[in-house]
Amino acid sequence: MVYFILRKIVFFIYKMWYNLSIEGVENIDNSKPHIYASNHRSYADPVLISISVKDRFAYMAKEELFQQNIFFTTLIKTMGAFPVVRGSGDMNVIDTAIEKLQSGKNLVIFPEGTRSKDGKVGKGKTGVALIVAKSNFDVIPVGIVFEGEKLHFRSKVIVRYGKPISASEFSLPENATSRDVKPIKHKIMSAITELVEG
Repeated sequence: MVYFILRKIVFFIYKMWYNLSIEGVENIDNSKPHIYASNHRSYADPVLISISVKDRFAYMAKEELFQQNIFFTTLIKTMGAFPVVRGSGDMNVIDTAIEKLQSGKNLVIFPEGTRSKDGKVGKGKTGVALIVAKSNFDVIPVGIVFEGEKLHFRSKVIVRYGKPISASEFSLPENATSRDVKPIKHKIMSAITELVEG
């Protein structure tokens, strides 16, 4: 109930602060947890993705964000964030992500691994493909669009939710290699790119 109320309040604030447009809400499925895979434009992205979805989220966030002040660290942990050491190849992060999904939470992933300053979608990391393939949860691609490098008051922001991609499309052989993982990553990144480009 608290999360439901807070989500409504934050949605109202964001609508007032930004010129916010939400597209593809019919693609949101609240009947079960999903992986929301999105391009990464700003620190506001996790909120922009989650305010239209009823169920709670877990977020993969860079480790540096957990080294800020105690108030901020406590806040993001309360909202479901857990740390990722970028470029480390830590398999525990994949296990944690899957545990969050199995506990009933949606999972937000930014496959690019870092924010895009010019709005172009990057190649993406293979970690997202491993999580998707091993978790057996459907993926909802998301595209976040706004002009310029940073968000400002009354910035025109578009959040587009794509059609869910079935987990059956992301299966891997038992002894999967990096070559087996790449098609999964490319499929996800292509879906995100289509949403960003409109």
